[in-house]
Amino acid sequence: MPAPLFPESFDLHRSFEALSEHWSPKVVARINDQYVKVAKVLGQLVWHDHETQDELFYVVKGHLKIEYEGGRTVELPAGTMHVVPRGVLHNPVAEEECWIVLIEPADTLHTGTAVSPLSKTVEQQLS
Repeated sequence: MPAPLFPESFDLHRSFEALSEHWSPKVVARINDQYVKVAKVLGQLVWHDHETQDELFYVVKGHLKIEYEGGRTVELPAGTMHVVPRGVLHNPVAEEECWIVLIEPADTLHTGTAVSPLSKTVEQQLS
């Protein structure tokens, strides 16, 4: 599949305003082999991992929790970033609508090997 073309620059807030569905990331840029994605989230996604990819979360608006196995939770208020290491089971949770930016390898599956009604293909994230 050829690499999609992205604008040289874009308005991050307008990218969020264009989103109408929660847990449906949209790719807005590519940096080498990494995609930059924007998503609005609300509720919880699904417990999953990414076997070979780290995943960076940047909270633009709202508050996100990342739950980990064993009961550990990382709290992420607006303006904070967090890296979920590859192979680590996690579950993102937002009690109120939250805007996030994700930076992850281009081949990262939305919910890893977990299948959920919320799972999106890479192609869906590019459209």
